[in-house]
Amino acid sequence: MISGFNYPAALLALVLPLALLLRALWRSPARAVALPLDHARRPRRGWSWLLTLGESFAPLLLALAILLAAGPLQLSVPQTRRSLTNIEFCLDVSGSMTADMSGGGGFYDTAVGNRRYDVCMRAINEFLDFREGDAFGLTIFGNQVLHWVPLTSDASAFRCAPPFLDPAKLPGWFNGTEIGKALLACERVLSSREEGDRMVILLSDGYSADLSGGRDEEVAARLRAAGIVVYAIHVADSDPPAELTTIATRTGGEVFAADDPRALSFVFERIDAMQPAKLEKVAAEAQDLFVPFARVGVALLALLALAGFALRRTPW
Repeated sequence: MISGFNYPAALLALVLPLALLLRALWRSPARAVALPLDHARRPRRGWSWLLTLGESFAPLLLALAILLAAGPLQLSVPQTRRSLTNIEFCLDVSGSMTADMSGGGGFYDTAVGNRRYDVCMRAINEFLDFREGDAFGLTIFGNQVLHWVPLTSDASAFRCAPPFLDPAKLPGWFNGTEIGKALLACERVLSSREEGDRMVILLSDGYSADLSGGRDEEVAARLRAAGIVVYAIHVADSDPPAELTTIATRTGGEVFAADDPRALSFVFERIDAMQPAKLEKVAAEAQDLFVPFARVGVALLALLALAGFALRRTPW
């Protein structure tokens, strides 16, 4: 169904084929050259309407060409798409993240595999597969904050990140833990995105001094005002700090404790279930409508060619 035209002014040219069509319909039966047989009686054989029909093909073809030049449009079928969620991973890379997650090994054990940092990175990469279609970013922190991966739907940067962010190889200013500073940095990143929901997934194993003295409530208020939900994962065998509970609950999130790799994977599955992907309807878009007109045009062109062999008026 036609919903409009790209160039509606071109439709004014339809006056020309309309005039030609009226001329074919109202053609006078008088001959250009008078012959004696004009006054003779002849049986009516019904050829007149066929001749008129043959002469109407050319004006109709011209009208069709004008319609195509005007650019006919139709509305597409309304569809649904996945609503974007902006997810910022906030990863602790302090020295304690080199500890073995199952409780064994020294704090600076260089063996990869079961260290808290390695387990967290593997769990993050697995979570990316659960949330295909969302935008992800990665922020690491210690005493300082570094935005390593900007918000993007391309997960390849996460796959390549683990060797470069190993806590055992980072400078000394990442040895501490300042969660408040890191969360506010994530808030600034997410606030720059106008489209989609906003979520922070915090992974840390320690206590943060910059959340004491009511600072946790201030951080929670800023995050909530920005529409950011915080999920905090405490990757240690101790209880999560009370400050993390305050921030998570006041922003609509939750705090989890995960002291082994299997528990951490389960936590990410829980977060995925608690924040299901939303579907939104996409408004119908105007699309070109050329195919039906082109098919009719080909048919008219073929009929015009066939009519040219027989359905022609003669001047005598």
